[in-house]
Amino acid sequence: MRYRTFGRTGLQVSELVFGGGWVGGILIHQDVETRHAAIERALDAGINWIDTAPSYGDGESERALGWLLQDVPNRPYLSTKVRLDLSRLDDITGQVKESVEESLSRLRCDSVELLQLHNPIGPQTADQLIGVDQVLGQDGVADALDRMRELGLTRFIGITAIGDTAACREVIASGRFDSAQVYYNILNPSAGQDMPRAWHGHDFRGLIAACKDNGTAVMNIRVLAAGVLASEQRHGREVPMMAEAAIPTEEMRARAVWRLLDERYGTRAQTAIRFALANPRIDCVVVGLAELSHLEEALAAAEMGPLPDEALAELREVYEQGFERA
Repeated sequence: MRYRTFGRTGLQVSELVFGGGWVGGILIHQDVETRHAAIERALDAGINWIDTAPSYGDGESERALGWLLQDVPNRPYLSTKVRLDLSRLDDITGQVKESVEESLSRLRCDSVELLQLHNPIGPQTADQLIGVDQVLGQDGVADALDRMRELGLTRFIGITAIGDTAACREVIASGRFDSAQVYYNILNPSAGQDMPRAWHGHDFRGLIAACKDNGTAVMNIRVLAAGVLASEQRHGREVPMMAEAAIPTEEMRARAVWRLLDERYGTRAQTAIRFALANPRIDCVVVGLAELSHLEEALAAAEMGPLPDEALAELREVYEQGFERA
């Protein structure tokens, strides 16, 4: 396992982060023996970070980690999240504190390494988006998370950089947050590179550059595009984050990619992970897992290392041809 520096925090973080989310769901949907084997294998392989959230399995991911890690001598870094009820923004600090205390109770620990805002961000609070003013303003999210840090409940704070891209860049540029979870994968790498005109998808332009300009760590999420990049099989938990990433659309794009690359650079999942690892500005890649074999695939991908330049050049051709015509 290789390690990268986590933004300005100075932490050395494994390139792969064990994702405890719903889509993969190994900590939620599998039996006790499989969950235990997955954590043990990940830690033995050198993975030193596990990412979870209260919403993953209605707390089940956090509860599972609470008992799975209770006797681990060298505990990995843990990150969890806070999703605010946007109808109750009159007491953001109270909401944050309540959520954090419940998470720590489920995790059976006194603090986490990283506490992140889970709501998507927009110019103003509307629909599912929390507005920039509510994030950065007085008694807003940044102030509330800083308060949790002062209380010793977390060392670092971050955001999920989803929603309106310009609003997310503004929040990152404030310098208030230590990390950002950034959407980046073979089908949509717009957060980390300029895309040709023929490419289409949700535009995350400039997010990774904004992170690097401000010393903000980049946690790559959705590296497997909710599983579409890894397999033709669907388990029903594939939940797209944006309308532009609807599953049928993503499947079409993935077919264009695999018609060109096939499995010359490993399995589909390995190629997707290696693509993310090829970006040196990404500090770690969060990988969701459904089965123990998925973990072995991911570990093998990390051992293979970043995707070579010739593969990246081939992918550029796919983008320039607009997927359908590739």
